Amino acid sequence: MTTFSLTRRQLLLIAGSATGITAAPSWAQSPFPAWANLEKAARGQTVYFNAWAGSEQTNAYLQWVAGEVQRAYGIQLQHVKITDTADVVKRVRAEKTAGRQAGEGTVDLVWINGENFAAMKRDGLLLAPWAEALPNFRYVDTVGKPTTLNDFSVPTDGQESPWGMAQFTFYADSKRLPQPPQSMAELLALARRQPGRISYPRLPDFTGTTFVKQALLEHVADVGVLAKPPVAADFDKVTAPLWQFLDALHPHLWRGGKQFPQNPAAIRQMMADGELLLALTFNPNEPANEIAARRLPASVVSWQFAKGTIGNTHFVAIPYNAKAAAGAQVVANFLLSAKAQARKADISHWGDPTVLDVAKLPPAERALFPSQPLPGQVAKPAPTLPEPHAAWVDPVEKEWAKRYL
Repeated sequence: MTTFSLTRRQLLLIAGSATGITAAPSWAQSPFPAWANLEKAARGQTVYFNAWAGSEQTNAYLQWVAGEVQRAYGIQLQHVKITDTADVVKRVRAEKTAGRQAGEGTVDLVWINGENFAAMKRDGLLLAPWAEALPNFRYVDTVGKPTTLNDFSVPTDGQESPWGMAQFTFYADSKRLPQPPQSMAELLALARRQPGRISYPRLPDFTGTTFVKQALLEHVADVGVLAKPPVAADFDKVTAPLWQFLDALHPHLWRGGKQFPQNPAAIRQMMADGELLLALTFNPNEPANEIAARRLPASVVSWQFAKGTIGNTHFVAIPYNAKAAAGAQVVANFLLSAKAQARKADISHWGDPTVLDVAKLPPAERALFPSQPLPGQVAKPAPTLPEPHAAWVDPVEKEWAKRYL
């Protein structure tokens, strides 16, 4: 049997993680003794997990996680309920400005992605790379789900751990819409045939912005340009086809494109009432959740455009000055376990798609995931298209508002 020994430097690094000095290095994986030492350092710590609290299912899931990590690892997980992750970024930035060092922060773990991750990474507000050292990271589907390593075109570089998947998805009652559109061009054709029966959320609603970014992806001359921050001189040229498309679409939308529903929930209800033909979501399991809750009929189907729709991964990250850096890593590793991922993917608990490659799991853990799609789930998932660079969001939203509000 192979044995492993730790150098004095390695032991100091592991001990440091208990006070937030550094993250577990790349060699700190099970069955290496270093990971056991990290778990030992985490025992008794309180991890303050700043996470969005706008869903009863999400809050209940995090309560379950808290019970699991308390029993298994002796970690007290406190869900700090937030409404806007940007507020957490501001708080950590203020702590850095005030000179707070490692182990002196108020945030141990944060649910994050997109612009907020880009801002924290750019400003040096994150713990040194740690995520790919988690024992359960080996089961992450980094090949089939490349956004687990690339957050809105910003490489994660091990500074955040994937937690759940999202992909832009449409859904409709198949009795009313037997042939769903498979591209933005087909959506425009449908709107022309059925005026007033399609809409999307008013920007800056996240799903509304995603609808516009999907249209941008389908109309831009060179998709590669979207992987980099926009250059002011080229913004008008790159986005011109987008505005031409929206100018053609809007007169055929609900209320002539002069008004937009506030959020996806409003559109879902309008679709359920028959006022609109289709709804849209960034959670592919949402229609299945609604069917299971009997808020939508079983005849509702969901789909993604044939050539793909925008998708991304949401993550958890650890600030540079976390008090419980060791505990935060142990919690993040549990969130990647088959047990936690399967429960989160279960529509009776949350319905958030897994980041794991289920085929990599041992048979007993693989069995925790259903083998067939449930009513309302996407029958044939389409390719995941990468998000444009996070820096595109603000100028696109501002230009949209200038043109259409």
